[in-house]
Amino acid sequence: MVILKRGSEILEYINEININEAVIHILDNNSDEPILNEFKLKFNEETYNFLLKHIERCVKDEELKYAIFNEERNIVKEVSQEYLNGQSDIVEVSKEIGRQLFILMQANENIPSCDLIVVSISTEYGPMLCIIKMDYVKNYTHNINFVEDKVGIEIIPELTGLPVSSQKIQKCAFIKPVSEDNEFDLMVIDKQKKSKDEDYGSNYFINKYLGCRIVENKRDVTKKFVTAAEQWTRVNLKENADVAEKVRSSIKKKLREEENVDLHQVSEDIFEDNKEAKASFVEYISAEGVNDKIEVDKDWIEKKFKRIRLKIDKDIDLYINEEAYNDVNRFQIHRHGDGSIDIVIKNVINYIEK
Repeated sequence: MVILKRGSEILEYINEININEAVIHILDNNSDEPILNEFKLKFNEETYNFLLKHIERCVKDEELKYAIFNEERNIVKEVSQEYLNGQSDIVEVSKEIGRQLFILMQANENIPSCDLIVVSISTEYGPMLCIIKMDYVKNYTHNINFVEDKVGIEIIPELTGLPVSSQKIQKCAFIKPVSEDNEFDLMVIDKQKKSKDEDYGSNYFINKYLGCRIVENKRDVTKKFVTAAEQWTRVNLKENADVAEKVRSSIKKKLREEENVDLHQVSEDIFEDNKEAKASFVEYISAEGVNDKIEVDKDWIEKKFKRIRLKIDKDIDLYINEEAYNDVNRFQIHRHGDGSIDIVIKNVINYIEK
């Protein structure tokens, strides 16, 4: 996967979504041909909200990435642009989009069967064509048999259920009208399942199907820094809760208060005279692909630190919101000076068991 870095662009958080029209197709990798719909979906309130909730979850998913189309010819790019430019009908465009994915499925039996939904949406940033790959989930139902006038009921699996609106989509794309002024052409979710099969994790959805490459944005950089810092802390301070808490609190404070964070300055402020720790921290974060200068995505930080989960000595889980975490009258850290700490929850007037 090729990642381009464009640190100056503004991340488009989509808040207003309206569904214009949609088509659904069946792509079964056990069949010789896809089952392509000749009609648009007919919406009632329930089906409209089902699809809308999936789309809303996708645009808020932390795995959503920016991408730009490659220069090489790509059918999905071409037909989506024809639709977005008003030159083609959504049924015909969606059928070609379905055919292109089915061709890849025939070449790789590890790509799961699915219903492919192509949706035209309107947003505050303009029109988009959304492609949602809905992999089947295993549901269970009953089967009734009559044996010698007696009723027999069994439980049987169904392998063609669609993910409910609370489940996350593994692969989808939001395609914009292509323009020379675009910082990005589309937004993509391409989650990889853990598999020993090399082909399955080969980014077929991004590289072969959509023909695009990822553009790293401010949210990606911020998330990568937070993840790398936490990984370093877990590895290097697993026996020193005192210093680990200082590292985490210092990083949270920096990200909350500053628009841009300097990796070397963060290390200097946290570790002061400990040259070995400073060098190790910077080296580890840099090796994870984080640049020295980090432009902070404040919206992502707000969401990330709104609720804090602490896993304490492997057998205690604590969920706490940021306000309570920073309130010394409700939550406090007592340091013993030997690397251990006491975590104190204060002034409790009510609690329940779950």
